[in-house]
This record gives sequence, structure tokens and C-alpha cells, in this order.
Amino acid sequence: MNPLEHLATLTRKDPRSALTRRDWHRMALALALSPWLAPATQAQTLNSASGAAQGPRWQVDPFSLGVASGQPQPDSVVLWTRLHMAEADAPLKAQAINVVCEVFADAALRQPVRQWRVQTDAARAHSVHVVATGLQPGRPYWYRFVCGSASSPVGRARTSPGVNDAVDRLRIALASCQHYEQGYFAAHREMAQRDLDLVLFVGDYIYESSNPQYMLRQHLGGVPKSLDEYRDRHAQYKSDADLRACHAAHTWLMTWDDHEVVNDYANDLDRNFTDPQVFLRRRAAAYQAYFEHMPVRLGPDAAKPSQMRIHDRMAWGRLADLWTLDCRQYRDHHACPDPMRGGGRVVVGCDALADPSRSMLGTAQEQWFTEGLTRSTKRWKLVAQSTQMSSSGVNTPLGRSAFTDGWDGYPQARAKLLDTVAQAGLQNVVVLGGDVHMNVAAQLRVQPNDERSPVVASEIVTTSVTSRGLGEKLLAQIRDSNPDILHARSDERGYTLLDIKPEGMRAEFMTTPNPAQAQGVFKAQAQWLVRAGVAGLQKA
Repeated sequence: MNPLEHLATLTRKDPRSALTRRDWHRMALALALSPWLAPATQAQTLNSASGAAQGPRWQVDPFSLGVASGQPQPDSVVLWTRLHMAEADAPLKAQAINVVCEVFADAALRQPVRQWRVQTDAARAHSVHVVATGLQPGRPYWYRFVCGSASSPVGRARTSPGVNDAVDRLRIALASCQHYEQGYFAAHREMAQRDLDLVLFVGDYIYESSNPQYMLRQHLGGVPKSLDEYRDRHAQYKSDADLRACHAAHTWLMTWDDHEVVNDYANDLDRNFTDPQVFLRRRAAAYQAYFEHMPVRLGPDAAKPSQMRIHDRMAWGRLADLWTLDCRQYRDHHACPDPMRGGGRVVVGCDALADPSRSMLGTAQEQWFTEGLTRSTKRWKLVAQSTQMSSSGVNTPLGRSAFTDGWDGYPQARAKLLDTVAQAGLQNVVVLGGDVHMNVAAQLRVQPNDERSPVVASEIVTTSVTSRGLGEKLLAQIRDSNPDILHARSDERGYTLLDIKPEGMRAEFMTTPNPAQAQGVFKAQAQWLVRAGVAGLQKA
């Protein structure tokens, strides 16, 4: 019996029966994982979207890249798909095509809410972004797209609660760093089956690079540099069924790191010291492809793809404010660079690190963030950014080392941010990150690892979905040199479950052995608690 029939049977047996949120979630997940709906349901949709039904008669499924939702607000959510035209005829590729987006209040798709008709074309890779407005706060919706003879998989979206609503819980899956070649996306299969409010992805959604030493499956094509090449790389990642299932099952919040463009870039400079005007054209292509493939709002910067804004702020009722920061686009160039090869490197005795003017976020974003942070009245302040904020340098006979691509490369900017937390007396600040391919639980102080400097915030960093981690010898040195790091393991892959309630937050590192296998089994590597009103982490 398919999910629609099962739901109808339940209703017939007892019309007064109330399905739980978990029941609805399971129904929606089953629908999201089904590539096509039952014929009767499909016909009903085409009748209600007759304009789209008059469109192309597809020979190959145009919705093979799936559907996604993101950036929830109390009255809206972004809904996404992209018509995959790889096997379409040339005349069709050149046309503007109408797509209908339908939103329903129930998993059975019997209660239509709203419908939007949008047009897409090759200039945007036939991507579709619908800001579905007029919705109710704090509840799930189900959606799909129709184009001619084709209907997309069904996705489940969720609006955020009203900004002043009392909320007793926020469940997030935190993830980053999913190198297609270095493992399978089993973590997304796991997340798709979880009862979550959000997936929070903090960077390295695609990788531009390859490493034959760790290859389990292969990228198509070479290193992307053009718009079409970045589009192809995104499409290959979206070809993964587990990733599509996770997008269909949950609403996502996102920010980027470096591999969405090229490893270790900083603002307008890449590791090869390419002429900035040349590199910015590549960055513009990468940013445009990113926006074409993600459920994100296309703001006023959409006409300037080299300057697209990804940083944002979301409220979850009175329970939490959540910021997603951009640690790449606006940062100062790396300190003490190697003249032969740019990007991050390990340095000792680099005087430029003491320069108070150097910024990871850029002046404008930094001011926007700190102003919002200090004015927030929410119980929890969650700061999602792409890397590890706690120090990971190593003590050596020549002095302490610093990796210049991370926050250790911008120590004065980090100290300024954490001093703002301290001076404002902010409570319940938790920094969330990724990038370093290991699970980290750490205390955050204005002066790292100095017991005389009070703990002012907590940090949770998630390991990678697939990307290989550090060796144990180096990681042991990092742990020994940084007592603020309470937990650090880089030998396993996975994601992190965050369960946020008014009285506290629990972080559960869910992992599988490296490399991540298609049928990998996940277990809890460790659990950490942050108690409301108490800065710092405690072992659960």
C-alpha cells in the first residue's frame, strides 16, 4: 500500500484520528523518495495546472535533480527545482518554459494552499525559485512542480514559528564537506529519515578538486572554471539519491566555504595569485551556479553574480536566533603568504596576525552581525559559519603555529567578536562550524586556552559528510596544545544532531567509519551539553 492509500485508509477508519508530527513526517519522506506519484494523483495535479500540462511532452524525467526548500520565514519558504535539460532537444533548450509550483497543507495532497506559475530559461540553467508566501507560521507544507507531462517528486517544507511565539524545541542536523569522490552520502540518507526542523549546511557542498589517492567514485570532467562546468558539477552532486532525499525531506539553511569556488580562496585572490579581475569572473560563475542549484532567495545582488550575498539571519520564535555567516567573500587576504603559492599555510612568528584591522567577515558583515547579536532577545544565539573558531595551533620550539586559512589566521577579529559577547554579557552563544573534517567540542574565550580569560561561548564543529580527516599524530598535538578543545576526532565521517530547548542544548556527533560507505551505519561518537545561562560545554 502506498503512503497516499495508507493515509486515506487511516482517515476512513477513524475520521477523528489525529496523526502525530512523526506520522506526517514518515508519510512525507515516503513521498519524497518516490520519483513519481500514483497515476490518479498525477492526473489530478495536471488538471489543476492545465497551463503546465500544455507544455513539453517529456521523454526523459526533467526533475531528475530533485526538489528542495530553504530559508524559512514565518509566512514563507523558498522552493527550488531545476529542469535537467541534458537530453532535451536543442529547440526546447532554447525556449522559455513554464513551470507550476503547487503547495499543499497535507501529505496526501488533498488540501491545496497556493499555486505559482513561473517561467525559466537557459540563462538560469532552467532553475526555478519560488518564494512561497502567504503561509502559516511553524507548520509543515508539501509541494511539487509540474511542467508539461512531468511532475516532480514531492517535497516537505516547514515555515519558521512566529517571531514572538513560545517554542519548546528546535532540531537541527549540522553538516559540511561532502567530497563526492571520497565517499558516499549515507549521512544524507540518515538525515532524511530523522524528525528534524532544519538541515544546516555550513560549506563545501561541492568540491572542485580531486585526489586520486582517496577516490571511491569519480567526478565527471576536469576542474570547473566556467559557468557550464560548475553547473555540471552541481548536477552531478544532485544526481546522488541520498542527497536528493534529504533535500526533499527537510528545509535547509546554507552558507558556503571555499570549495564551491576553489580551495583556500580569499576574497578576490586564489592560491595561484591569478589576476583578481580574472579570478572574479571565475568566482562569479561559481556563485551563479551555486544559486541556480540551491533553495536560496535571489536578492538584489542577483544581477551581480560576483557579489552575491549568502549571509542571513533567521529567528525560531523566541527560542533562537540563527545567523549564517560568509567567511570567504569579504575576508582579508591570508597573512604571511608563501610568494610561490597562495592560500592557507602553517606559519610561526607571523607579525601580520597581530594587525587589528584584518577581518574574516569584512567590515560591513562584521558590523551587521555584531549589531544583531548584541540586540538579540532570543534565548539562544546560534552562529553558523564555515570553519573552526577555537584555536588549533600547535606549540613548537620556535613558537606557536597558526593555520592562516582558519580563524587562527584572523586572531584579532576572533578576539573582537568574542569580546563583544563578553562586554555585552550575552548568554547562550553557540558557534557552529565545519570545514576541518573532524568533530570538535570546545570552549570559546577572548584569549584562547588562557584559564584567566572566562569562557564566553561554546563551539560545536561537525565532521565531514565524506571528506578525509587529519591523521591522529597531528590531531594529538593539536589536542595537547589546546586545552579549550574538549573533544576532537577526525577518523570518522557523518553529521551532528542538535536538539535545542529553552533549558539547554544537546549536540550528538553521529558518525560512521572512514571512508563513508553507501550502506554505512551511524552511531553516536559523543554527546555534549550546553546548559542555558552557563557558558561552555559539559559531557552528556
